[in-house]
Order: sequence, then C-alpha cells, then structure tokens
Amino acid sequence: MNAAKKDGARGGTTRSPTVVHCPVNFAGIGWTNVQALRRKGVDARLVVFNTQPAHPEADVDLRLPTEPQWRRQAAQFRALARLLPTTDVFHFYFGLTLVPKRFQFPILKAARKKSVFHFVGSDIRGKSPEELAYGRLADAQIVGSHDATRWIPEAIVVPPGIELGAIEPVPPRPVGPLRVAHAALSRRRKGSDLIVAACAELGLELDVIENVRHDEVGLRLAEADVVVDQLNSGWYGLFAVEAMAYGKPVVGYLHDEAAARTEAAFGVEVPIVRTTKETLVADLRTLVSSDEERRARGAASRAYVERVHDADKMADRLIDIYSRL
Repeated sequence: MNAAKKDGARGGTTRSPTVVHCPVNFAGIGWTNVQALRRKGVDARLVVFNTQPAHPEADVDLRLPTEPQWRRQAAQFRALARLLPTTDVFHFYFGLTLVPKRFQFPILKAARKKSVFHFVGSDIRGKSPEELAYGRLADAQIVGSHDATRWIPEAIVVPPGIELGAIEPVPPRPVGPLRVAHAALSRRRKGSDLIVAACAELGLELDVIENVRHDEVGLRLAEADVVVDQLNSGWYGLFAVEAMAYGKPVVGYLHDEAAARTEAAFGVEVPIVRTTKETLVADLRTLVSSDEERRARGAASRAYVERVHDADKMADRLIDIYSRL
C-alpha cells in the first residue's frame, strides 16, 4: 500500500494510516520500522516514555518521571490526548501501552482507533497463555519469528528489519588469528560462560560485546571472523541479524521446527551453524579450521538477511497488516 491508493468504487484515493509506534524503542526495532515506513510514504512516528543510551532515537521523548506514580500517569494521559485525534493506528511494543491497558483499549475503541501489539521475544518467552491473553485486546499481534509463535500461535510473523544499505559486508579473514565476537547482553540467557570457555579451549581471540552503544557494535562486528550468538533460547536475535548483514558466519542454538518453518515461509535456508552446549567446541573447531566454509557461510548470511530482514520489505508487511485492521 502506497501513501495513497485508488479506491475503485469511488474513483478517489484512500490515504495510508497515520501510525504511532510506542512507547519503547526496544533494540532500535521501533525506530527502524518508523524510518522504513516513512520511505514508503506512511506518516509514522516513534513516541517513547524515555530514550535509552544504547538507542537514543525517537521523534518524541516524553521523559516520564519514575516517581510519583500519579505524575507519571498524568504525563501518559496527556500524551495520549495529544496523539489520539491525529493517529489511526497505535503500534505498541514489548507488551506496553501509552496508558494502563484497562484504560487504553476502551479509549481506543471509543475513538475508533486501531492497535497492534508487537512482541520482541523476551517479553513473551516462557509465559503462560493466561499471562499473554491481554494481547488479544489489540486488533493484531506481531512476533518476530516462527519460533515465537510457540507462545502466541495466532500472531503474524514479521522478522525484525535492519537498514542493509548502511552495512557493507566484510568477509572473514583468510589468514591470521581468528576473532570471535559474542554479545553478552544476558550472560545466563545466552550461555556466555560456555562460549568464553570454548574459545579459551580452542585458543581463539574472543571479543565480548556488552554495555556499549549500538553504533559501536557494528564496528566490532566488522572486525570479527566468526560470531557466536546464544546457546539457550533456540532462536537468534538482532545481534545475529546484524552479524549476518556484515557477511559473518554465525553459530547458535536453533529449534529445528522453527528453522524449518522459516525456510518454508521465505524460501531460503537459515545459514546459522547449529550448535548446542555439548557440541559447541567441536562445531567451532570445524568452522574455524575451514576458510572456505567461513566464507561460504558468510556469503549465505548476507543473502539471507537481504531476503528475510530487509527493513523496507518488513515495512511492506506492516503496511499490509495496517490495511487489514
């Protein structure tokens, strides 16, 4: 759907919806989506409670106070009152809404506004159907992978997009000491201690990326030869997506069923080298010993994200969802 489309019955045009993405910019997903939607001619804005050091991007930063609660909620309701008249679709992230849910959805219904819940993974992983039932209050639910549909089977899958035009692939080096990169955003969840131990056993240089701004992550990925993502969750996140965009071979634990469903949906093989806690050392040893395999995996990685994670293609999927609300 473009900024305006022909209405065949009346011979006029129907404008695209005005969309507000809110109230957090988790891992930069909201900002990336808003920018891609704007390139498609959609009036989209990102409104956040508070910006974060790793991702300071936003069109509107409400700068909500943490205390007292009444002052915080007053600011939330003022923001909703300003946005409500000019917004057609509210696109919520991380299970959060602009005002408490018990007020948010009756207000939207009374104002005849549409809404979307966009879950990113850690906000739903391991939760019961009862804990996630609130998602049905919105007109649509989105998850970022086929793996995440284990928790919300009715959700629409829209993989997180990245700006590929800003990332130039850097193939793994054929010679010299190999560098392994790993983002230890949650050491327990990612199995970081096992990854550190495996690299030490194999004598590999390891760059552990944590507590840095997002713009520094890309620079360090560009210098890596191999990237190890995670050993526990069963699917990959944005760190692995960005690594693949740089043309790096990525190692991680994947659920076979989710991988098969992804390959069927997008018509391309998931190029991540599949590993487990028990086989990580052996799988890493095989990968680092073959320059040819690293380069082949790296090239496949870039091709994969171009097909599955291009932000502009994901914007088209979002526009289609909005059009069906």
